[in-house]
Amino acid sequence: MADQVAAMCDQLVKAVNVIMDAETSQIYRLEALKFCEEFKETSSLCVPCGLQLADKAQPAVVRHFGLQILEHIIKFRWNDMQQQEKVHLKECAMQLLSNGTHSILDEESHIKDALSRIVVEMIKREWPQHWPDMLKEMETLTSQGEAQTELVMLILLRLAEDVITFQTLPTQRRRDIQQTLTQNMESIFTFMMGILQINVEDYRKLKGSPGNELQVRKAHCRVAVATLNTLAGYIDWVALVYITSGNCHLLEILCLLLSEPELQLEAAECLLIAMSRKGKLEERKPFMLLFDDVAIQYILSAAQTADGLSIYQKSRRYIFLKRLCQVLCALGGQLCSLVGSDVEVEVPANLSKYMEALLAFTTHSSQFLKSSTMATWGALFRHEALSKDAAVVKMAVKFLRASMTNLVKTGFPSRDNNPNCEYSRVDFDSDEDFNSFFNSFRAQQGEVLRSTCRIVPLEAFRIGAEWLQYQITSPIDTGDNASKTAEGLCSLLSPSVVQWDAMTVFMECMVSQIIKSVDEEKLPIDQSMELLQAVLNYETKDPLILSCVLTNVSALFPLAIHRPHFLPQVLIKLFKAVTFEIDHEPKAPWTRAVKNVRRHACSSIIKICRDYPQYMLPCFEMFYNHVKELFSSGVALTHMEKCALMEALVLISNQFKDYEKQKAFVDELMASVVAEWTSNEIRHVLWNPDTFLSFIGADKVVTEQKEDADTAAINRGRLSFCLYAILAVVKRAHWPADLEEAKAGGFVVGYTPAGAPMYRNPCTAQFLILMPNLLALIRTHNSLFLPENMARLSETFSRAHEIMDSEKKVVLGLSHHLLDIYDSPVCKTTIERMQGFFCTLYDNCYQILGSAGVSLQQEFYNIDKLAEGMAGSAFVSLDHVPDHRLRPMIHILICVFFFPFDLLVLSCPQEYYESLLCPLLGPLFGYMLQRLNMRWQVINQRTSINGEHEEEEELVCQETQVTQEMLEEQVVRLLTREVLELLTVTCISRKVSEPAANKEEMDGKMQSASPAQPTEELTELGKCLLKHENLYMSLLTLSFTSLSWKDATNCHRTASLVCWTLLRQVVAGNLLTEAVTWFFTSVLRGLQVHGQHEVCSSTLSQLAMLIYENLRPRYMELRGVMTQIPNINLEALDQYDHRLMDPSAQKFGEKKRKDQFRKLIAGTVGKALCQQFRKEVHIRNLPSLFKKPKPDKDIVNNEPLGLAALFSPKNDAL
Repeated sequence: MADQVAAMCDQLVKAVNVIMDAETSQIYRLEALKFCEEFKETSSLCVPCGLQLADKAQPAVVRHFGLQILEHIIKFRWNDMQQQEKVHLKECAMQLLSNGTHSILDEESHIKDALSRIVVEMIKREWPQHWPDMLKEMETLTSQGEAQTELVMLILLRLAEDVITFQTLPTQRRRDIQQTLTQNMESIFTFMMGILQINVEDYRKLKGSPGNELQVRKAHCRVAVATLNTLAGYIDWVALVYITSGNCHLLEILCLLLSEPELQLEAAECLLIAMSRKGKLEERKPFMLLFDDVAIQYILSAAQTADGLSIYQKSRRYIFLKRLCQVLCALGGQLCSLVGSDVEVEVPANLSKYMEALLAFTTHSSQFLKSSTMATWGALFRHEALSKDAAVVKMAVKFLRASMTNLVKTGFPSRDNNPNCEYSRVDFDSDEDFNSFFNSFRAQQGEVLRSTCRIVPLEAFRIGAEWLQYQITSPIDTGDNASKTAEGLCSLLSPSVVQWDAMTVFMECMVSQIIKSVDEEKLPIDQSMELLQAVLNYETKDPLILSCVLTNVSALFPLAIHRPHFLPQVLIKLFKAVTFEIDHEPKAPWTRAVKNVRRHACSSIIKICRDYPQYMLPCFEMFYNHVKELFSSGVALTHMEKCALMEALVLISNQFKDYEKQKAFVDELMASVVAEWTSNEIRHVLWNPDTFLSFIGADKVVTEQKEDADTAAINRGRLSFCLYAILAVVKRAHWPADLEEAKAGGFVVGYTPAGAPMYRNPCTAQFLILMPNLLALIRTHNSLFLPENMARLSETFSRAHEIMDSEKKVVLGLSHHLLDIYDSPVCKTTIERMQGFFCTLYDNCYQILGSAGVSLQQEFYNIDKLAEGMAGSAFVSLDHVPDHRLRPMIHILICVFFFPFDLLVLSCPQEYYESLLCPLLGPLFGYMLQRLNMRWQVINQRTSINGEHEEEEELVCQETQVTQEMLEEQVVRLLTREVLELLTVTCISRKVSEPAANKEEMDGKMQSASPAQPTEELTELGKCLLKHENLYMSLLTLSFTSLSWKDATNCHRTASLVCWTLLRQVVAGNLLTEAVTWFFTSVLRGLQVHGQHEVCSSTLSQLAMLIYENLRPRYMELRGVMTQIPNINLEALDQYDHRLMDPSAQKFGEKKRKDQFRKLIAGTVGKALCQQFRKEVHIRNLPSLFKKPKPDKDIVNNEPLGLAALFSPKNDAL
């Protein structure tokens, strides 16, 4: 036997060396690996060989393999071993713990880890029932030395992780071990605290000792670190009383250890976990002791000591600073929870000192540390009680001052112009990564700033005013990052730009809050007008700084309405920015920064006219004359800019509150557009695809800028301008919000049967004239995708209908790197211009229809044969329209009919459901079901083919093809979600909750074939669709089919919100047997595809149970489906059916029924690829320790308990 073991060990050692040798060929490595795995699976010599290989005389690699063999035996063969074999293995493992390792400093960490895993695997199988003295044996081991103590700590930590954190055991075993741990927690904590204190004391005694004593000191330090790590694994879940006992003795020790460089990180981890605990407020009250002088002083001094070191030399110290910052933030969270609550905690005397510590992190050079404090500052400044405290009010001003630095975007990893950069190189991989982080960090700062400004509004105004005046008077500093396009201009990273940008964010946050927080008579109007005047007088030719100036004008405008004489000056400033250009080559293309300034100015004008139209009304004539002058002067304006100015005029004109006057203005404004759009030339273009392609130049080869190419560009511009203008007017023209004003102005034309007023819109007449050609354009655009029209595209424009690069990035979730291209000219290629034209054309058509539904209301829905007209245009040639073009149509349908401005108000009136929505939605849902099903089949086939022919695919698939497939799949996924979102808003009332909240489940009673309840669950439109059997079945089919499409997000949402809500309306009817079995099978198929995701698995199991329980009594075929589930327990199925079908059978509660049903259908639940070939570990349950199992019956069906007698009026016994 010994010879056999020795020979086998020799072979195993050779195999391990072959596996680990870097020079070994792949074939030999695989053979050696196969030999080792077969040995572990089949050999009877595993235990003796494992023990021999684990001997400490062997090399570490061999020892680790020996321990792996022993772990494998315990995990997979333990149940088949004899009792004496188990005892022998346990004794050998304890022997290894006792003297099978080198000293604590010499032993490899992976050996310690492997050895602790062996012991934990045995504990999981035998403790406490068959190994009651385990804790005592562990305690005894610690007396043998530091190495053994560290191993014991590793064992206790891994046990807690497996049982509590990862829960890798069967329920009963987990419960047994957890309850035993809880029962012994006092002694376990005392034991760990004792170990910690002894080793910390010994470690401190030997500080600065030379020679051998230094090794002893390191050994004590290693044990202390292991103990702290183990404590961290327990602090997370033990009762709070163990953490706070002895006047928070544990927390006191942890605070003391913050001053020890070798232990401070682990101590901070423990503190962080403790401070992050939730629970009863009364139990958390002792945490306030950390606001005492001593604790706060330790935290402050630890932070100062760690921060005084170089980051590269002391990266561990930087990690410690992060943890310490998190500890302070968690402590602030406890403070906010306790102060002002029922437990009556006073505001700590040391609150100022605590906030100073927090402010130190907020003003630290690390952007990451700054951002970590924001949530805590926000909680403090929003807190009802704390925000009124004098110390917090005082700190709010300091925070505002600190924000002046923190809002400045500095610290790019690639640069070295700021102390922040050094830390950013540790925290961020690239400038883009940092830029993305800083944008979210600045958004956080904005939220906190707004809260701060509510506390000290006037101080905030003073700080903002000083900053703005300073920026206005400061010379522009381009730094070493000047613009590449024009001399003397800034780039995004120039010092002046980052300062202006930061100040602008501050001003926006501040002004918006002082208007809300300060009474009107106390508002600093005069000072703000001085500021506004200074901003209006400020002149700059730098587009990036001008953009910030415009934002400041917009920010201060709400205060300017108190001084109306400023309004014309504001408009003049904005008008100048609309036509802004840099003085260089007249025909050079604008940079992105210039385009953004012009767009910014247009947006500011629209925003002012939208939010303050009554104040802009006196400026209307000046505005209108200026616009007419601009349009006729030949100044270079884009179509979008022209239409933005028209949109602003329409917004002001709504204040006329006179139908005839508004209509006359709209007629005048739109005269040229109506004439152009309804001309014979444009009509001919819009109604004929070949003429259309020729008109826009898509059938011509463009090699250079020719005259005919210019003509085509002008033609495209004509169409674009018409659509932008129509959209602007339809979107903004409106009647007065006040009913009396609307009546007086002649807008009300009658009342609905329900008594609601019916209005007329000033632009209706114009829209009705323009609409036929609009529908024709939609129809023509759809027909452009027909093969014969695709063939008409010239070689130059053959890719004109493909998805644009910018859209691709959005779909694939890729970021736009704007840092380098912001000041470069926007030079689009010919094909990019054509792609952009088609994209905006298609979008604008649907935007116009959407806005018409919202703005015109009855006048739009009363249009004769509207349904036929829309179906005859939007639904034409859909088979050829690509998926990325369908998305705008679906999206606008959602907005147009269901989400105007208020979620509670349906845009489409109820009386038009039958005549308009049913004829549109019926064919659309039927078509989308067929289309999406085909798309997902292609994706599934592609996946399976890739799996079967992987090697061939590697040769064939180039990177571009893979990216294209990913893009197509993602577009299908987004289209699917939008179609299902349309279905949801169409049918499902927002009051519907998750299926688990259905009444029949909550009260634990069965309702066989629960009757249809078409009440609050369906919208009014949903009830209307329910009357159309074919249409409703399309909705059901689409919902249930989508469960097995490879989109887990869609599956969860549809299963939880839609499927049962739709199906329960018809369960009482005479459903076909095939339909019922198909619905049920579809859910099981969804489980097969998405079962690996716990959220989907839970939702789909719930849905399957609802269908089975409600339909099984009438449809025997459902049992037939169940019997086909792999590995189903037919006896358990019979019992489940018996309880379901037999009225006299005892009933279980909802939770137990759910558990039983999930066990029945477990064979259908799909697994993740990484789990499919994993060998199962089976841990047997041991006799229960603590209580008898509950009887298998519900308390409702139990024998009389005497409760009824207590309330009986005839009870004589009382």
